Amino acid sequence: MKKFINSPEDFIPEVLNGIYLAHAGKFNFVNNDLHCLVSTDKHLGKVAIVTGGGSGHLPLFLGYVGKGMLDGCGVGDVFQSPSPEQILSITQAVDSGAGVLYLYGNYNGDIFNFDMAAEMAEFESNIVTATVIAGDDIACPPASTGEPSRRRGVAGIFFAYKCAGAAAAQMLDLANVQRIAQKACNNIRTIGVGLSPCIVPRIGKPSFHIGNDEMEIGIGIHGESGIRRGEKLPANNIVDELMGNLLADYPLHADDEVAILINGLGATPLEELYLVYGRANQTLKDAGIKVFKTYVGEYATAMEMAGLSISLMRLDDELKQLLVHEANTPMFKQFQGE
Repeated sequence: MKKFINSPEDFIPEVLNGIYLAHAGKFNFVNNDLHCLVSTDKHLGKVAIVTGGGSGHLPLFLGYVGKGMLDGCGVGDVFQSPSPEQILSITQAVDSGAGVLYLYGNYNGDIFNFDMAAEMAEFESNIVTATVIAGDDIACPPASTGEPSRRRGVAGIFFAYKCAGAAAAQMLDLANVQRIAQKACNNIRTIGVGLSPCIVPRIGKPSFHIGNDEMEIGIGIHGESGIRRGEKLPANNIVDELMGNLLADYPLHADDEVAILINGLGATPLEELYLVYGRANQTLKDAGIKVFKTYVGEYATAMEMAGLSISLMRLDDELKQLLVHEANTPMFKQFQGE
């Protein structure tokens, strides 16, 4: 294991300490717990949005806390869920009288802990909460199994954060912010490919093995198994396979509009991500599908995993307007209408 760390046990507290120092005035922590991160941008009567999940995915999850997006984030250890008590502390801190939306990925630990926090928030503080669970990974399981509710939440949750955050910033009520978040999630699809494993500091060795000449299509952001493993192909062939899977899963038609996210998993150069985007854009163009908005970069990583994912969100006029709304967080910025 070759990492810039001191001790595995102190890795996340020291990371969080650096984040709070680097972004002083943007983030606070509550209940004397570094893992309970909240935005300093609070507005009376606005629906608050709380997310959470394991560390190791920056800028997901905490990087999207800020103006026009999220209000708080429960930060777990690497690939581990935050506790119900931590989520409750965040909920109590960000609530401004309009209720709190829990928006997070489809993982059993997160579901259990957020559900418990919701019960505690209602019982202890009379805070109304609502929940939307993102599950955009089409590789888990494939649509052919008929079980889309089991799909993992991966990079596409960024689109849900963006749209729900804009809805809350426009002072929509909790029911409508929840509706927007669910609508966004229903229209998001993601698939990834991995070329190398990642190392969790507390474990100290790769979490799985993949050969130098291999790739894995559909790999998860914790190294979960994908659709298939095989010989590494040229970039265009990889993109064709990923896009083929996405378009086969989607009810997209000619003249539909989409937003697309080419996301690096932690160790993929930006040059390669733009190369991939060129091929993906051509695929959409050939299908008569219009690209409304493009994002290229690292939005949801997996420590130092080499690989990438492609996310598509089908848009209508409502989602388009929300997608281009202003956002300003320490790790993501977008100007109004951009």
